[in-house]
Amino acid sequence: MGPSMRNRYFSPLALLAPLVFGGCVAMQSHNETATMVKASGAAGDFKAALAQLDQRNPSADNKKELLYNMERGELLRLDRQYASSTDAFLLADVKVNEWEEAAKTDPQRLLGYVGAALISERLKEYEGQDYEKVWLTTRIAMNRIGLSDFDKARVDVKRTHEREAVISEFRSKETSTAEEEAKSKGAKTTSTELNGYPVETLNDPEVLALKNGYQNALSHYFAGFLYEALNEGGLAAPGYRKAIELRPGVAVLEEGLRGLDDRTGVTWKRKQRQSDVLFLVEFGTAPARVPKGFTIPIPVSSGFRTVSISYPVIDPSKSPQLSTLKVGDRELPLGNVVDLNVMARRALKDEMPGIVLRGVTRAIAKGLIQDELAKNAGMFGSILGSVASAVTENADDRLWRMLPERVYVARAHLPPGEHKISVDGRDFGTVKIDGQYAVVPLRFYESVALVGEVGSLGKLPAQEPPPPPPAAEPVKSKAVSVKKKTQTSAKKPEAQTKTK
Repeated sequence: MGPSMRNRYFSPLALLAPLVFGGCVAMQSHNETATMVKASGAAGDFKAALAQLDQRNPSADNKKELLYNMERGELLRLDRQYASSTDAFLLADVKVNEWEEAAKTDPQRLLGYVGAALISERLKEYEGQDYEKVWLTTRIAMNRIGLSDFDKARVDVKRTHEREAVISEFRSKETSTAEEEAKSKGAKTTSTELNGYPVETLNDPEVLALKNGYQNALSHYFAGFLYEALNEGGLAAPGYRKAIELRPGVAVLEEGLRGLDDRTGVTWKRKQRQSDVLFLVEFGTAPARVPKGFTIPIPVSSGFRTVSISYPVIDPSKSPQLSTLKVGDRELPLGNVVDLNVMARRALKDEMPGIVLRGVTRAIAKGLIQDELAKNAGMFGSILGSVASAVTENADDRLWRMLPERVYVARAHLPPGEHKISVDGRDFGTVKIDGQYAVVPLRFYESVALVGEVGSLGKLPAQEPPPPPPAAEPVKSKAVSVKKKTQTSAKKPEAQTKTK
């Protein structure tokens, strides 16, 4: 190996040593943070959960990060602090807007990953999973509706569609760029790099059935409902249509499109006497992304070096499906429209080619460093290189974990007023419904059942008073009439007898 090659790969040692001996906040496990936060909020004490999140993110820089504000916004929403939740989500949205602008104007800047390639995936700035970027604008819109601000919510759902287009175009460039970068460093991927990896978690039918890893049926159905409530049937139809395309065979989604013309007719609205209610039932929390360690042999000048490598794994969910929402004595079927466990695994499946290529690139660099250290510092250098490689090789486990695992939808016309709600026998208490349109958010979080702010729009037409009943004849006059009639009837036979 020539001097230029040695210099090329020996320089990361200066970066590895501080991480080995001093640790690094950037290497902190988000899975550990999320586990602590969930434990604090398990009984519904979300203020304690927020305090735990802050404790794990103490610096001012931490509190500007995308993931911190997404997690914080969701916890505030669970605590029914919708205005503060929106503020946190908007801080996160600033970061995503910056990513979008770079993706449109300077995609090469986002495609660089020198730090991640040579040291650790966790040193990359977290840009958010693509489905999280889409969820962010949807969540902001849901908060707006909880505060009955349907006009601003409309702006947010429009941005959701625009964001999806940016993601689609950018991701088409990413894999080819990763391949070119890896090849320039001598990395080649084969099936051996994934020996022992549970590939079945990425290739099961549910994952393969998804069109992509960022679009979800809820965002589009929710947009359709919002446009319908704002009397924009022409925009509602594409939203419902896209939701059906992303999640075919769900009855509530199909009915949304099928009944649209009737529901938006002028005559129907004038006669409407019940609220059109959309129930959003959220279950659980988003899945964990857990690092799994491997070792691979790397060819070096002295033969082969065994180098640690780490890839993320998402286990399939084992939690039961929900089926029925009960309103009073009426039962409504629940449609499963989003499964974030499946979406997260689909996103990971799409990422894996780049993750593997970067992992192999890091392994080559670290193998060469170990070889150089062994040559120059003997056994101590070899041990230092091995320890540094193992400590810094942790797969990126960052995900927006406070999101629900699944979201179900039910829809019905209900009379305004208070209604007792339960889901599969779990009681949510009494919910007050009003207006032409209403959105009722419900959430199963760990052991608690939560009701969010009910958003409503419009007023039902005033009920016309029923016509008065016809006036009844006085009882006394009826009695007299009957008596007279009886007397008359009784006299007739007597007259007939006299005649004879």
